[in-house]
Amino acid sequence: MNEKTRFMLALIAPAALVLVLFQVVPILTGANASFRDWTLHDPKRTWIGIANYIHVLRDAEFLGIVLPNTFGFMFASVTLSLLLGLAIALMLNKRFRGRWLVQSFVLLPLMVAPVIAAIMIRWMFNDQFGVVNAALEGLGFAPVSWLTQRWTTFFVILLTDVWLWTPWFALILLAGLQSLPPEPFEAARIDAASAWRTFRYITLPMLRPVMVVCIVIRAIDAFRTFDIVWTISGGGPARATELFSLYAYVESFQFLNLGRGSAAAVIGAVIIVIFALLLYRLLNRFVEVSK
Repeated sequence: MNEKTRFMLALIAPAALVLVLFQVVPILTGANASFRDWTLHDPKRTWIGIANYIHVLRDAEFLGIVLPNTFGFMFASVTLSLLLGLAIALMLNKRFRGRWLVQSFVLLPLMVAPVIAAIMIRWMFNDQFGVVNAALEGLGFAPVSWLTQRWTTFFVILLTDVWLWTPWFALILLAGLQSLPPEPFEAARIDAASAWRTFRYITLPMLRPVMVVCIVIRAIDAFRTFDIVWTISGGGPARATELFSLYAYVESFQFLNLGRGSAAAVIGAVIIVIFALLLYRLLNRFVEVSK
């Protein structure tokens, strides 16, 4: 190696060392634990093969609650955030008085930590002294026990996630809109095309590559959501709103079975990699993003 190559490797070495110590080593440790009888109260670490994987894949709660909750949450969150973010981006792409002020308010959720937002929403939907029930009572409706039923709790969690991530979609899509060439839109105005036809046949097709990238990235992130659900419901009531990440956490640190928790984490990693590849290829059939 010449001096230039050694210098480049020296610059990369600190980042590579951090990556190995805090990413690669924990992943390998977790994968190794998934094949062992590794309980935190009695860490025998006996090699048991794929027994932990079989237990997780046969677990009725994992198959009947955790996976449907995770994929349902991912689909609903990504869809609603995308639609709302696209609507906001289209609005902000137009020039009007006070646009900078509206942009500032739209981006406010991005400045709030997810845990802080979840605590705020949890207090707002408290069934005894929450502001939401106070407003319902003021309008003549009966108060609702939001966080004691499965679907109302799931709605609160979904609302929090959509509120947090809609500005992200709006910001990325707005950047995509502002990078589109003006010539097709000028031709549409000359042809007296309506706003809907301009959006459907010009804006949307040209914006699809950006939308596909946003969908794939956000879907992967939504699959591993933990902080919002744990803060609002802890997976309750009775583990009814438990997502995949909470399942792995509960198995590892509440049931103290690090082997099963690691196996669940590995299964989840395989699922999300396969799902992301399939989603990317499916969307890439409609839009040639990779070219």
